[in-house]
Amino acid sequence: MHKALLIDPAKCTSCLQCEMACSFENEGVFNPAKSRIKIFEFEHGARAIPYTCTQCAEAWCLHACPVEALTRNPDTNAVEVSNDICVGCKVCTIACPFGTVNYNKSSGKVIKCDLCGGDPACAKACPTDAITYVDADWTGYERMQASAVSGHGRPA
Repeated sequence: MHKALLIDPAKCTSCLQCEMACSFENEGVFNPAKSRIKIFEFEHGARAIPYTCTQCAEAWCLHACPVEALTRNPDTNAVEVSNDICVGCKVCTIACPFGTVNYNKSSGKVIKCDLCGGDPACAKACPTDAITYVDADWTGYERMQASAVSGHGRPA
């Protein structure tokens, strides 16, 4: 059973702990600009939504890469970037319909969420459980439908 990030925007306080943990885990610095997860604020900060790669089943970024630098990790189901192969052409950034594959100017390579090898720093750092790492069955379209019908975050 694969796991996935479950994001509950109603619990997000925009504290940026997820961004800080992600940037430190992946880049060795506390710098939200280098994070693979972003907090988008709406309504002048009244509402915040954590946003990162959803590890799409049909990953357009993976299929778009001309040098096959993106592969799916069979253990975590995450689409990962091989820095040794990536040439920084940015085709995958264009292919991603959600804008969660980004170009890292300092490395000349692309970066995206890889679920931290199965132990996501963002989920561990979130003080309100707005980001949790759960069985993949609790995420995705079916969960959103059930939530809309029941008015709750988990299917009945």
